[in-house]
Amino acid sequence: MKSVLKIGLMILLLSVTVFSFGQKTISEGTMMYDIVIQSGSKEPQMADALDGGTVTVYIKGGQSRSDMTSAIGKESTIHDNKTGNSVILKEYSSQKLMITLTKQNWEAKNKAYSDIKFEFFNETATIAGYACKKATAKMPNGKILTVFYAPDLTVTNKEYDAMFKNLPGLALQYEYESGSMKYKITLSKISFEPVAASKFDFPKSGYRVMTYEENQQMRKGGQ
Repeated sequence: MKSVLKIGLMILLLSVTVFSFGQKTISEGTMMYDIVIQSGSKEPQMADALDGGTVTVYIKGGQSRSDMTSAIGKESTIHDNKTGNSVILKEYSSQKLMITLTKQNWEAKNKAYSDIKFEFFNETATIAGYACKKATAKMPNGKILTVFYAPDLTVTNKEYDAMFKNLPGLALQYEYESGSMKYKITLSKISFEPVAASKFDFPKSGYRVMTYEENQQMRKGGQ
């Protein structure tokens, strides 16, 4: 009887160990994605410039940073969950712009994505060595967002990307349309190494600074 109990306990411990190794909660790390863009005939030059770009996401506790780099420049978003403050950095040609956002601005900017509801499918894929499942959701522009996510990788900081706040796993590949362009973003590498705290510092100089409200007014005015 004791032998049976001992064997049963060993099996239970083994299954728990396998389960814990199979799942990983990301509280700090770096995700690197490749961008592929398909475009209609109206914007071939823009598509050519963005195609082949990269998106790098850094997470450290409640802080996040996303850098999109392409042939036309670089755009970064840095967000701090604790204070609720954020900045968007735009570096195109010789122009460097920093847009400051309050907690209320951040919520307003991402409000359109807060009600995204995913539909889940049995279709699977392997991306960057991780088993993924398929999900889709309707975007604010009426287009469909298609995602392959890894349920064994979860991110503690749900604010790092509003599109995936309600997704039960890390998005490793996603596709969506904007205007005449179709974006496909695919994970190329993931690192669980510590991220330097300086990655999340807001620049103190070198940028033309404007508030979120000022930027919205400028966009409405077509400047």
